[in-house]
Amino acid sequence: MEQLSGTDSLFLYSETENAPMQLSAVLLYDAATAPNGRVRFEDIVNTFRNRLDRSTVFRRKLLRVPLDLDQPYWVEDVDFDLEFHMRHVALPHKGDWDQFCALVARIHSRPLDMTRPLWEAYMIEGLDHVDSQASKPFALLVKVHHSAIDGATGTQIMGAIHDLTAEVNTVLTEPAPVENTSNTSRILWRAWVNNLGHPMRMTKLIGRALPIMRRIREGEQSNRFRRLGKKEKTPFNASISSQRVFGAVDCDLAKIREVKRSVKDATVNDVMLTIISGALRSYLLEKGQLPEKSLVAGAPVNVRSEDEAESGGNIVSVMSIAIRTDIADPLKRLGAVHEEAVRSKAYHNAIGARVMTDISNSLPALITSLGFRAAAAASLLGESQPIFNTQITNVPGPQVPIYMSGAKMVRSLSAGPCMNNLGLFNVVTSYAGVISMSFTCCREMMPDPRFYEACLQDSYLALLASAG
Repeated sequence: MEQLSGTDSLFLYSETENAPMQLSAVLLYDAATAPNGRVRFEDIVNTFRNRLDRSTVFRRKLLRVPLDLDQPYWVEDVDFDLEFHMRHVALPHKGDWDQFCALVARIHSRPLDMTRPLWEAYMIEGLDHVDSQASKPFALLVKVHHSAIDGATGTQIMGAIHDLTAEVNTVLTEPAPVENTSNTSRILWRAWVNNLGHPMRMTKLIGRALPIMRRIREGEQSNRFRRLGKKEKTPFNASISSQRVFGAVDCDLAKIREVKRSVKDATVNDVMLTIISGALRSYLLEKGQLPEKSLVAGAPVNVRSEDEAESGGNIVSVMSIAIRTDIADPLKRLGAVHEEAVRSKAYHNAIGARVMTDISNSLPALITSLGFRAAAAASLLGESQPIFNTQITNVPGPQVPIYMSGAKMVRSLSAGPCMNNLGLFNVVTSYAGVISMSFTCCREMMPDPRFYEACLQDSYLALLASAG
């Protein structure tokens, strides 16, 4: 039995009927590399069955504390049923990219069963006309609740279910039985003890606030960073529906690395932010809804220490970056985005990478839960200002080929959660020399996802041409 951190619990408390808080890996494979050139659904199930002990995510479910008096717990599911979590679907005949994206969006938008371990895996076949660089294509969508993983821990799960060669282990091993270790009296006793400690923890945090304020004031005076102020509203900053759209564009990682050399000290992440910025600029210009002031993106940052490298859950902070949608020239925009990223990192360091994590871990669970309900109500009424215009997260992946049941992965994409006032989620993933931009959005906010895909592609090509 392990208690969720305050940060992990935030993703439970912030979930609403229209906004399930889950992450999905969308992975495409070529079955031609597998033994006999074929991968059956049964093979995928057996691969998962043999790997259940490699991640705690697979067999643990939530146990909420009565009345949310304390943060929930992860407990072993003594009635765990692997077949419930494994699904097999197919696209209609002559399945194409549009149909595939629609299916991914539909699966991703469905909430998980909160009474079971918070993950599902779907084998998707019928990708006959999906350009996946595979002669015998199929896909795997693995959906996990955000309270259980962040980008870093999601990468660990990827490693747990994949191999570095096409060789398949055909020997099945049954997972060891588990025992129910939950005890209501013990949980309530711990809730009482934990709540007694909250005032002391908050006092310590308040004591840390004065040095933080001094560092922020000094940083602003020296022009190392600036506050971004009130954010402009866009079509993506409103109440969302339960429907989603999905799409993705691939880029050559080697070319992206060449582009970053055009601006001194620029990073691959700066380049990807610039491409997405250009796409948003083009998309909103076409709609006549581009604000004069730059849009601001929220960028999650992994703040794990070396000792926490193998830990699960969420140990993240979020930076605010002005992505300079107010600049038309791609190369000038890259330079400006790099400067904004440097300022944002300086501001983030001045606050302290772990401060927001420490605050969420110090607040009583009941107050946090009620606070998120109030925030959700305010957002539905259109009373809240956006914290960010969009979210952009970068999740590095392996740069060598990996295999599922003998099938080589040919493409790695991802879908993220949308929230009220934050209806567009962009994910950058890299794998085997390719860097991909995936997006998830409320369908009412973006009824034309293929146009946004085209904007991403055009922005990528324009930056390549500008960098020469």
